[in-house]
Amino acid sequence: MRRVLVLGGTGWLGRTVVERLVSDGDDVTCLARGESGGVPAGARLVAVDRRSDDAYAAVHGDWDEVVEIAYEPDLVGPALDALAARAAHWTLISSVSAYAGNTEPGAGETAALVEPEDLSRYPDAKVAAERASARRLGDRLLIARPGLIVGPGDPSDRFGYWPARFTRPGPVLAPSTTGRHVQVIDVDDLATWIAAAARDDVTGTVNAVGAIVPMRDAFCSIAEIAGFGGDVVEVSDDTLQAHDVRYWAGPRSLPLWLPSTEIGFAQRSGRRFLETGGHLTPLADTAAKVLSDEMSRGVARDRRSGLSPVDEAVVLASAR
Repeated sequence: MRRVLVLGGTGWLGRTVVERLVSDGDDVTCLARGESGGVPAGARLVAVDRRSDDAYAAVHGDWDEVVEIAYEPDLVGPALDALAARAAHWTLISSVSAYAGNTEPGAGETAALVEPEDLSRYPDAKVAAERASARRLGDRLLIARPGLIVGPGDPSDRFGYWPARFTRPGPVLAPSTTGRHVQVIDVDDLATWIAAAARDDVTGTVNAVGAIVPMRDAFCSIAEIAGFGGDVVEVSDDTLQAHDVRYWAGPRSLPLWLPSTEIGFAQRSGRRFLETGGHLTPLADTAAKVLSDEMSRGVARDRRSGLSPVDEAVVLASAR
């Protein structure tokens, strides 16, 4: 039985990874504060603040695998100090946000990275975590760079906005889809691959990304799953910005919408993910799971991302 230490494991992705590891028969310990919830059945929680001086005192011995989900320097550095010498394999969860540019569709893992100048910024901190981990672990390190992670329970509400929106009568406001794509990775696919990659000793850097789907096709698929029969009204970027509609995520956003200069963000090469054993759930199947989750959580609930019905109606009225 492999000994696996997950630095985290109570949040959304971390918990899903732990479930896969436990189901594979691993002996899993989670080191976390536990404020996001408990750990899955079969795992044990060492409840501790990782910023405390004795954070790693209770995790003894050698580990077949360590999974690091954090990226903040004051978490990543001490973990490496305490555990790098005792880990046979280490998986760092990074992000495709680490790349310096998003203008090249199909770019792979060798594309230029952000230079980490301000570690309070997410991309900079991710790159700094990658480099610190590589220095300490060498060829024992797997750097996973996921794209947009989606699935039931997603706390960001980004992808879920669309299945929820298509349950309401139209018209539905959408950005211009011409030349745009959607690229998401199902949280179950990502977690399953992380667990298997650790067991199979996969190392190096891997873009853990989904299939590249034209945005119009993605919206049509989601609408069909939701039983939507109304119109989808595509509006220009200029009109959306004039109404303070924001890109990608957060309040007053149209999730998944990116500037036209960022076309490569949703078109990263996932070749190595597939070569290293990754499986991709079809977008329609993921959307169906998310729709079921949205219905159970309430499609009219307050959301962290998306437009309210009132704000959407204002923009639609101006576009007529």
